[in-house]
Amino acid sequence: MAATNPSHSPSYDDLMGLFPPGSDLAPDGTLRIGGCRADELAERYGTPALLVDEGALRARARRYADGLTARRTGGTVAFASKAFPCTAVYRLLAEEGLSIDVASGGELALALAGGTDPDRLIVHGNAKTDAYLGAAVEAGAGLVVIDNFDDIDRLERILATAPGREQAVLVRVTPDVRPDTHEAISTGQRGSKFGLLLPQAREAIARLRGSDRLRLDGLHVHIGSQILDTKPFVQAVEAVAELGDFAVYDLGGGLGSRYTYDDRPPSVEEYLDVLTAAAEASLPAAARIIVEPGRSMVADSGVSLYRVVTVKRGGEETFVAVDGGMGDNLEVSLYGQRFEATVATRFGGGEPCRLVGRHCESGDTLSAGVPLRDPRPGDLIAVPVTGAYTYSLSNNYNGARRPPVVFCRDGRSRPVVRRETYEDLMRRDVV
Repeated sequence: MAATNPSHSPSYDDLMGLFPPGSDLAPDGTLRIGGCRADELAERYGTPALLVDEGALRARARRYADGLTARRTGGTVAFASKAFPCTAVYRLLAEEGLSIDVASGGELALALAGGTDPDRLIVHGNAKTDAYLGAAVEAGAGLVVIDNFDDIDRLERILATAPGREQAVLVRVTPDVRPDTHEAISTGQRGSKFGLLLPQAREAIARLRGSDRLRLDGLHVHIGSQILDTKPFVQAVEAVAELGDFAVYDLGGGLGSRYTYDDRPPSVEEYLDVLTAAAEASLPAAARIIVEPGRSMVADSGVSLYRVVTVKRGGEETFVAVDGGMGDNLEVSLYGQRFEATVATRFGGGEPCRLVGRHCESGDTLSAGVPLRDPRPGDLIAVPVTGAYTYSLSNNYNGARRPPVVFCRDGRSRPVVRRETYEDLMRRDVV
């Protein structure tokens, strides 16, 4: 996931293949997302801005849901919402019939505000507080994932105040599987802070089977994110199968997205083929299978749009500095993730440049060695595959105002999150 390896000069198809399906160029060569011109979006909403092709996101949700249903009767797709915890995204995916996985009280509140059926909520977290679990129980969340023995203690104490109330749970298993991904987003190996190793999982299972308030429905396993090889998923299924037969198996997510020209992630269909085949080989035939795509659900529907502020030539590299950066995209700094980019009005090709942000850090680089055609101050720069985690990780470093989120579809756009104001930055101050 290196961010510093220069990219080769891409063809039109290479570059367009990274943008949301259906993206194209206007007759004058300007990029269009969801039928909307990048220059008109920048004029209306300003920059930086996160653009989401609504049609592409809906199509992705249906591809997952239809694909799993075709392969496994009764299968459930749940969006791992930490990838894009935005009320409008929750609402869209609820409309498409998906379940939602949440990992905090904030995500729980946003999912409910977005119209998620509480029974379709899957509640996660390695450090769930009383307040978070209490809110989940009060909302009627369908499943709570047990990550540790303290979760059991807390839930039983909370449910003791509601006689006759029962909560369905899954036990999160750490299968001791390490996929080939960045260490920070690998979660299934021995030593992970998430879940229980097999001996502890057996202990939790025995305890839950003796509970009169918690109903053990099954097991959960999730081994990480941005995984480009299907073998670790099979290994994880085989590991949890050792724990016995259950009614529900949540196999997590983790499928990687194509960020660069060299990335070759499995398709949704290939991923589902592997998971369902592994389930058929190792798990009970009647078991309900849940998958939790996050990054691979939303990444390629998003495009970040920036304005060039300055171009610095004459040294070893050409620096192209834009009006955003690590305030709206921390994936480069945190995980070394590489992104490609283009001038939105002179699409593709050009000289290798270092695309940098405006924040006071030398590490504030969006992409190194990325080809940009004759970049000039005032140009618009489009960075594809930014629908996952950029919104989640956006921040106020250097007093940056977090950017708007704009849905685009059939040539029309609508803001679903407004740009922060300076007043917003001071709203929580106590004077």
